[in-house]
Amino acid sequence: MKTLMLALAATLAACGAAAGADYPSRPIRIVVPFEPGGGTDVLARIVGQRLGEKWGQAVVVENQPGASGGIGSKTVERAAPDGYTLVMASTGALMSIAEFYSKGGPFDLNAHFAPVTLVADPPYVVTASPELPVKTVAELIALARSKKDELTFGSSGVGAASHLSGELFQKEAGIDMLHVPYKGTGEAVTDLLAGRIDIMFAPPQTVEPMVEAGKLKALATTGKTRSPLFPELPTVDESGLPGYEAVGWFGLLAPAHTPDDIVDKLNAATVEILQSAAVRERLTKLGAEPHPMTPAEYGSFIAADLAKWTRVLREAEAKQKSEGKE
Repeated sequence: MKTLMLALAATLAACGAAAGADYPSRPIRIVVPFEPGGGTDVLARIVGQRLGEKWGQAVVVENQPGASGGIGSKTVERAAPDGYTLVMASTGALMSIAEFYSKGGPFDLNAHFAPVTLVADPPYVVTASPELPVKTVAELIALARSKKDELTFGSSGVGAASHLSGELFQKEAGIDMLHVPYKGTGEAVTDLLAGRIDIMFAPPQTVEPMVEAGKLKALATTGKTRSPLFPELPTVDESGLPGYEAVGWFGLLAPAHTPDDIVDKLNAATVEILQSAAVRERLTKLGAEPHPMTPAEYGSFIAADLAKWTRVLREAEAKQKSEGKE
């Protein structure tokens, strides 16, 4: 029996190596678990186009929105682990998946996905309605303290990075705002422009034209360092909340058990694309500087990010329950 098992393992390893040797030999699908036009979609199409050009194979981007990114992510999780179905994952989509599976215990990323590489981890912009009488983060905090639960902040959905950023901001600032979730970034920005919500932690490329036109007010960015798209804006950390950091990351994942040599090929090709001058310049103009990683580094990055945001959400839920808001 032992000899048989060893022979079987050797056969499977040889098959995996053979599969990786001619990869890719047919079209690749990148699933975007959100509507077309958002940050995840834009990055998937940039990377997909360049992968297709590099390998001479069609790379099809397929939008599968729903359940805060959970539907499209589960499609990829359940796909054959052969490198031909990938997901452009994000903070919110992975939080949705983690919430679904963590009901049975801690979420093990490697049991569901094989990390390929981080693409970018851009900061958000603390953006105010033109009608809100604030120009700085300090003024926003002071106003929120004087109007407990009266100010509203919108997001692209529960568990999305725009929601998580707001929850962390409230916690660190010691304030209470009302969260208003939308089905997508576009709807939230529309209501922000109209003054129906007060604040949004928004993707930089989405609000930059409206900030430049004076239709929205940008107060700060949420990263460790200033955004190249808004170099004049201070970070939240600089604005009186030391240590505050919130980014919305995007990266490629394959189904769990995808052969290592295929993951390595995907990683090497994507990293080469992200390091090219043309792609780096294009992403920087979108406020999403490339930040490629090895598969191991990316896996560790996701684990730390999920732990951080799960803790923030649990604390927010506990606070709401103690205050009788549920």
